[in-house]
Amino acid sequence: MRVRAWDDEADVVVVGYGGAGVSAALAARESGADVLAVDRYLGGGATVLSGGIVYAGGGTWVQRAAGIDDDIENMFAYLQAEVGDAVSPATLRRFCEQSPAMIDWLTEHGVPFEASVCPYKTSYPTDDYYLYYSGSENSGGYREIAAPRQRGHRAHGRGVSGKALFGPLAKSAAAHGVRVRTGTRTTRLVLEGGQVTGIEAVTLDGAPAWVRKRFAALARISSKPGVYHQGLRRAVQALLDRIERAHGVPIRIKARSGVVLTTGGFIANGAMVAQHSPAYPWSRGLPLGTAADDGSGITMALDIGAVSGKMDAMSTWRFIAPPSAFFGALAVTAEGDRMIDESRYGAALGAAIAAAPGHRAWLLVDAELGAEARAQLGGQSVWFQRMQTERLLRLGSVRGRTIEEVATRAGVDPAGLRATVDAHNHAIERDSPDPLGKPDDLRRPVRTGPFTLLDISFTARLTYPMPMLTLGGLLVDEDTGAVRAEVGGVVPGLYAAGRAAVGVCSNGYVSGLSLADCVFSGRRAGAHSVREAQRR
Repeated sequence: MRVRAWDDEADVVVVGYGGAGVSAALAARESGADVLAVDRYLGGGATVLSGGIVYAGGGTWVQRAAGIDDDIENMFAYLQAEVGDAVSPATLRRFCEQSPAMIDWLTEHGVPFEASVCPYKTSYPTDDYYLYYSGSENSGGYREIAAPRQRGHRAHGRGVSGKALFGPLAKSAAAHGVRVRTGTRTTRLVLEGGQVTGIEAVTLDGAPAWVRKRFAALARISSKPGVYHQGLRRAVQALLDRIERAHGVPIRIKARSGVVLTTGGFIANGAMVAQHSPAYPWSRGLPLGTAADDGSGITMALDIGAVSGKMDAMSTWRFIAPPSAFFGALAVTAEGDRMIDESRYGAALGAAIAAAPGHRAWLLVDAELGAEARAQLGGQSVWFQRMQTERLLRLGSVRGRTIEEVATRAGVDPAGLRATVDAHNHAIERDSPDPLGKPDDLRRPVRTGPFTLLDISFTARLTYPMPMLTLGGLLVDEDTGAVRAEVGGVVPGLYAAGRAAVGVCSNGYVSGLSLADCVFSGRRAGAHSVREAQRR
């Protein structure tokens, strides 16, 4: 088709304005392009809801200031073991090599970091600490591959730090001349002569001020509260859809150089998740993202001949710490068998629980370990962690004077649990390695009653949720971020980044790796969308 009239235009049009989108926009602008970003809601995406963790290493300025000695080879060795073949070794190495400069770039654009090292292993540090082990670097198996180093760079800000990451980037983008149109839902990619030359969208620009104000208020409710209450999100989304139908105006926006899709994954699209992961207990998890994580960007690209990959890849998290003492507990199935090195990152434990019979799992804690955990809870927890752990201890626990008694009360096989405990204790007594690889300094014998089994099963509970997100997306050229085509080569004029694309974390997730990939792949796509156009 040939479009004769456009309502707006730019060199680069970025669709979706979260972490990957703002990174792509800034990179394109730094390359001299006129950039327009559009977002269905208010911008920020899942990034602004996140913990604001960026996985970085190889000797960042934050690591150096904290006295952490890291290098590229060490970082590469750990990540190669962690993410496998998600991307090519050359791309993973490039990700590691560019990591220190990425933190410099974020810092230059106003993102605050702090070199305060968390002294204990945790899923998310308190406001006292901003550099920590955010993956399985210090867990069994990985210590032998690479020297453990803290690489979780938390943006400095009280509470959950996603706003402290996205806010400064968005402010810097605005200062550098990036234009943003919120309340603008992209509906289709425009293809002319086999090349993507723009987008079709529905926008609330031009609607009465009271309409835009109401839309913004509802979008905020759908965002954070909607994560934890899907019923609320559906109700609010119906109102947002109604506003779009009543006041939205169809427009076409021309992209002289390229379109960059940074629309996130598809965790908010239950039908799409079920299609690609039918055997996964996704309906019991907590979809982590905004309503815009509906796969629409991926689908639009597939409709014009793009290809996707790793669409069945899911990440579901079951965190047992804080308190850090719980890393010494035993995670067991209904048969009483251990399932994993308990010190692994929560996504690894979540995957083990998803694969367990009935998706059921318990954490076995003896009296001594339980007392230590209780003592740690206040000092190691932020409010939502404390709420979840208190709920687990009060409502998700079963106690018994003996191993057999607690197992029977919880519905766990008593003989199986007894055999597991005996084997675990005997291995410690004989100084034998842990069969699942848990480091010796984290192992604790189970010996002091009463014993407690904490229910960490894969279940839908608001006060003890299992957050989850999709990891697959569009396949891209790993040198440029250009979207690959079914017929071979790439789709001219189309790029993708973040969770809309297959990237570094598409096999597995550790905290900060998705945001780091958003910045890495976003900058790549933004810069190359301009360079490729300049060569044409």
